[in-house]
Amino acid sequence: MRDEDTLRLVKLAHTAIWAIMAAAIVAIPIAAMAGRFRLAAWLTVLIVAECIVLALNTGRCPLTDLAARFTSDRAANFDIYLPRWIAQHNKTVFGSLFVVGELVFLWQWLAR
Repeated sequence: MRDEDTLRLVKLAHTAIWAIMAAAIVAIPIAAMAGRFRLAAWLTVLIVAECIVLALNTGRCPLTDLAARFTSDRAANFDIYLPRWIAQHNKTVFGSLFVVGELVFLWQWLAR
């Protein structure tokens, strides 16, 4: 397989995983507000597991390292199909949303 094709597959997989994680982060406070605490808890476990993977890989997604083998491009979005700004600020934006979502989860759980 050519490097370009392999890079496309890595980027596609990375984007799909990112979309699942982003959806989970957005879904946590929604599930909590709907009283679906078990779902919110499982989504939290999923995100924490992802955070552990990132922490064990010095803050980088392992797919970024894999994609780097197939291109010399190092733009913020060289490894994923996202706009550059989102790719560059991904951890800040979604980390903040995760914290807010967890606070909503805690608030709703304590209120019930």
